[in-house]
Amino acid sequence: MRLAVLGAGMAGFGAAHRFHEAGHLPVVYEQHPHYGGHTATYTFDGGWVFDDGPHISFTKDERIQRLFEESVEGEYFSFSVKVNNHWRGHWIKHPAQCNLYGLPSDLVVDVIKDFVDVHRVEEPEVKTYADWLVASFGRTFAETFPMEYTVKYHTTSADNMSTDWMGPRLYRPALDEVLRGALAPETEDVHYVTNFRYPKTGGFVSFLRRFVGEAELRLDHRLARIEPAEHRLEFASGAVAEYDALVSSVPLPELIPMISGTPRDVLDAAERLACTEAVIVNLGIDRSDFIDAHWTYFYDRDVFFTRISTPHLQSPNNVPPGCGSMQVECYFSRKYRPLDRRPDECIQPVIDDLRRCGVLTEDDQVLFAGAIHVPYANVIFDLDRAEALATVHGYLDELGIAYCGRYGDWAYIWTDEAFMSGERAAERALERI
Repeated sequence: MRLAVLGAGMAGFGAAHRFHEAGHLPVVYEQHPHYGGHTATYTFDGGWVFDDGPHISFTKDERIQRLFEESVEGEYFSFSVKVNNHWRGHWIKHPAQCNLYGLPSDLVVDVIKDFVDVHRVEEPEVKTYADWLVASFGRTFAETFPMEYTVKYHTTSADNMSTDWMGPRLYRPALDEVLRGALAPETEDVHYVTNFRYPKTGGFVSFLRRFVGEAELRLDHRLARIEPAEHRLEFASGAVAEYDALVSSVPLPELIPMISGTPRDVLDAAERLACTEAVIVNLGIDRSDFIDAHWTYFYDRDVFFTRISTPHLQSPNNVPPGCGSMQVECYFSRKYRPLDRRPDECIQPVIDDLRRCGVLTEDDQVLFAGAIHVPYANVIFDLDRAEALATVHGYLDELGIAYCGRYGDWAYIWTDEAFMSGERAAERALERI
């Protein structure tokens, strides 16, 4: 059978793996000259290794754990996660709602008062993410922390978002946890990520290594058109391929216009799907002790970036000896906050604010600096998403094109979930043949 997969990222290789398990050799088409997609890894002169944005594996699914272990032949590190927050000069253990100790007294009092008051309401009306935040934490905490972070990370306000994306991401504490975290500097770890794995060498993309041999991989194949009636793929190079089953991890706003004969209402729905784009500023520093967290959230709007992660704490092989590294995320979106500068023009504002926040000192030497533009970062669960997505997915279902991954499912899913999404899409494709 002619089984085609569009995209050689986590989801695409998940689909290829399922086809391979069923006894077939699929063809995986990738527009870039390398595989990995959103989980690609880049190595720069001097020994600097950066992924295409921060990635870790924290799946609890033992089957996926084994697959990734085999891919790196058991050569991976395992860590207990450490996460913190920065707000107006304060470093706060994550999640902030359980770690108010050391914050201004008036703020802590107001947070606790609001928290008690809202939990007296038995059935609060929740229509938006903003409603959920106030009902869960009280207005003071909601407006001071998560609502501010929402604008920086999702580029839109919480009252323009649904709650469909949340899952375990925001911890809802009991009153005794809030009180204990306000009175004592040490608290229990309650983050939804407790432990994670990362390859010893080669960056995160190494977790995909074993799957390359389970497919015929065709790089530098940029899709130009799909003729669904003829089951034909046309590429920008002029190459043509036919398929009996098709799985796509191509972002829906790009995929839909490439399908011949797509109705106007479906095209319009695809245009309403919103996502963030990111500029990832990669920095190499002449020391490794500038921060001890795997990632840190920054809430203040006057800080240029939103989150930083530390590749050297995931593997010492990501940096030259004695050095440290950071990936600094800056978020924009075509719909709500257009990118107003070249990616490299984000580097200096990032360095300036890292020094202003105390992450770097004036004496620290930046040994490496580069910027990556990620056109598809995170799906924005705005109030347009659900209806538009139902239209787009319904059309693809009619055509028999299986979709997968963060940008095919148009969902907020992690890398491990993206791989399994690809497996499920391949299963659906096989059932239609």
